[in-house]
Amino acid sequence: MTSAVCRIGVSGWRYAPWRGVFYPPGLPQHAELGFIGSAFSTVEINGSFYSLQRPESWRRWYCSVPRDFQFAVKGPRYVTHMLRLRQVELPLANFFASGIFELREKLGPILWQFPARFPLDLERFAQFLALLPQDSSAAEKLASRHSAFMRGRVSLESGENRPLRHAFEVRHPSFNDPKFAELLQRHDCALVVAEGAGQWPMWLDVTAEFVYLRLHGDSALYRAGYGPKALERWRKRIACYARGAVPTDGERIRPAARPPRRPRDVYCYFDNTDVKLRAPFDARALMHMLKIQR
Repeated sequence: MTSAVCRIGVSGWRYAPWRGVFYPPGLPQHAELGFIGSAFSTVEINGSFYSLQRPESWRRWYCSVPRDFQFAVKGPRYVTHMLRLRQVELPLANFFASGIFELREKLGPILWQFPARFPLDLERFAQFLALLPQDSSAAEKLASRHSAFMRGRVSLESGENRPLRHAFEVRHPSFNDPKFAELLQRHDCALVVAEGAGQWPMWLDVTAEFVYLRLHGDSALYRAGYGPKALERWRKRIACYARGAVPTDGERIRPAARPPRRPRDVYCYFDNTDVKLRAPFDARALMHMLKIQR
């Protein structure tokens, strides 16, 4: 049995109030991602949620961080929020053609975040999951069917075939349905454990061979920092997930489910960034509690 890898990071890295506080005074903006790479082993790329990025951007990000670093990539809101998973094969092809392959071995999970007003449509999610490529070779085939307007700004060589990890952050109470959790498990996709200050449900289920956590704030959405008690609660949960168990101190969609007990990689991202100063320091504090150097 291999050991689990726990990666603690932040959501995004380009925040002006971090400059001179978290980032050293005088650090050039173009060097901020490199500093993130020296402090953490992972970060969420948020720009891909808002618009298609260009291959040169993905390439620059790849070159800015150490070889053992991993990027989580946020899937486009055009797919999740605007189209709401309807007729998304071409937009998915455009997303994968936009340069994501330039991350190579540093590509971590792809995050699919859905709006709080999007209820469960089991058939629609099943169709979407069937479309999602499970490895880079399948993603390359999908990307080759990109839109004509993408010509001249695509990267279609995936290189060595690697498995892809997908994580789903859902926020509507209707997803509290065992059929949804079973659907994710069949496709080895993670149900994101998302703490949102009580604004939406949080389920602790394990549905994949890895676990994905997003901490948006425990008492105030996007703003609240995490004190020692809150961080200790998450330390225990992460340690539990990493050794292959499931925490028992919260709600689960399938409380009786017993996933195979084997080590699981854990990705945890602090997204309490509206104050713009809490996330990196909370991440560092949790790393210290978990005895993670970086």
